[in-house]
Amino acid sequence: MIAPDTRVDPVATETRHAQQAFVLLRTVFTVAPVLFGLDKFFNLMTDWPQYLAPEINNIVPGTAHQAMLAVGVVEILAGVIVALRPHIGAYVVAAWLAGIIVDLALLGTAWDVALRDFGLMLGAIALARLAVAHESGEIA
Repeated sequence: MIAPDTRVDPVATETRHAQQAFVLLRTVFTVAPVLFGLDKFFNLMTDWPQYLAPEINNIVPGTAHQAMLAVGVVEILAGVIVALRPHIGAYVVAAWLAGIIVDLALLGTAWDVALRDFGLMLGAIALARLAVAHESGEIA
């Protein structure tokens, strides 16, 4: 009796792992911005206006609460763009996170959140790169 071939194709395995990473990141960067954006209207997770640096609050029209409502709309749209066009939406989310990092740095009291958002920004950039590979057929 001949033993079955149990060798694993490393290219197929690598492709499968890349596809799993793409799906995971695409899901997270679709759902999270939408949920955070919706919460800007309800303030259930936190009091969002407290995270708006005074320097930014002074240049945007309206109150901090109104600014956060606009932020919520942008976050919801960013999540939808990731769902529909991840190769573009991921860069939108990364740029948005960079803006949040600048805001938090100006605020000067939420360095832990800024560091977390830096990690998320890198994850969004990784999603953008995987999305290009996905759309070109390099990963299924």
